[in-house]
Amino acid sequence: MTKKIKILITGGGTGGHVFPAIAIADAIRRLRPDAEFLFVGANGKMEMERVPQAGYPIEGLNIAGFQRSLSLKNLAFPYKLLTSLWKARKIVEQFQPDVVVGTGGYASGPVMKAAQRAGVPTLIQEQNSYAGVTNKLLAKRATLICVAYDHMEQFFPADKIVFTGNPVRQDILDLQNKRAEAIQHYSLDPDKKTIAVIGGSMGARTLNHTLRDNTALLAEHPEVQIIWQCGKFYEYEFGASDTARLPNVHVKAFIDRMDLLYAAWM
Repeated sequence: MTKKIKILITGGGTGGHVFPAIAIADAIRRLRPDAEFLFVGANGKMEMERVPQAGYPIEGLNIAGFQRSLSLKNLAFPYKLLTSLWKARKIVEQFQPDVVVGTGGYASGPVMKAAQRAGVPTLIQEQNSYAGVTNKLLAKRATLICVAYDHMEQFFPADKIVFTGNPVRQDILDLQNKRAEAIQHYSLDPDKKTIAVIGGSMGARTLNHTLRDNTALLAEHPEVQIIWQCGKFYEYEFGASDTARLPNVHVKAFIDRMDLLYAAWM
């Protein structure tokens, strides 16, 4: 009888960390339906909502990043880091994972560090061509490092790198017969061309400013409809802009059905 495997997955803060983590769990579950999963994220971050929605349990750490500019928030950073390291160690001890997968973000640091100290194999999944700070710090003691771009040996030990590409959720790959649902979900006109503007899950100020400052241009082209993901941090600022009021512009703080966004072009 095959031994049941226990997999702890940690990472988050942005969609770029959260959704690859969920995609990894989904892929493993298809191969090993008996696998047991536990996610660990940062309290108050999007993973605490998105992971349970995907059907997985999650524990939260009271961890936040160190502000590079002068900020009173940095005074609490040492306390949050120490308490998160302690809780991460307890989670690893209690769950007893066979492997810990880190996708980057605030929470992955304490959890991966705790696993490495406990002798648990750790796997880093780096989605970007420029490695994040947390993953670079964890790389030396990681078992394997999965990457999606060439020349990542400038950040990681070459003998640990495995070129895998980035995980993609199955729902994004399965787009057949979803266009009608997509049109309804995003309130689109099926006869118009659709342009999606996405500056990452948290938004991008440059893209947001560009759309805000080109209201007249977009108004001159009603034959084109825009889906604009502005990011939750910018929702108040740009959601009330003149551009957002145009009938051919649909503003979203966050796009939760990326599969339907792609399906709109089918």
